[in-house]
Amino acid sequence: MTATELKPQVRRVPARRSFESLSWLFMRYSGILLIPLVYIHVIIQDVLVGVHKIDLDYVALRWATLGWRVYDILLLAFTFAHGVNGLRNVLLDYVSQPSKVRLVNWVLLLFWLVVTLIGAMAIVGGVTQP
Repeated sequence: MTATELKPQVRRVPARRSFESLSWLFMRYSGILLIPLVYIHVIIQDVLVGVHKIDLDYVALRWATLGWRVYDILLLAFTFAHGVNGLRNVLLDYVSQPSKVRLVNWVLLLFWLVVTLIGAMAIVGGVTQP
């Protein structure tokens, strides 16, 4: 017998893409994406500018640029989505009925969407000088 004949046959089974597996993947990818987003935010706001210098004029100047608005919306959306998904995992430890699991998922999705849209509207609307 040759070495290839003695090698066990491995049958690959495709993984099912369920909501839970996508949620698990999202937590990992959003966590990786949040690392540079948060570090850049902290370095600029706290180290380079300084918290004592951040006022309405600074925010208006920053949000006058489309790139900073997109950056802040992405930071808001991914951070909040990461947190809400973590909250969903904790809540699902206490909920076992499939109908209640679905309700928790939809309520948290709606909650994330509403808060993210309110935050995005505030960022897009910008600030007005008095």
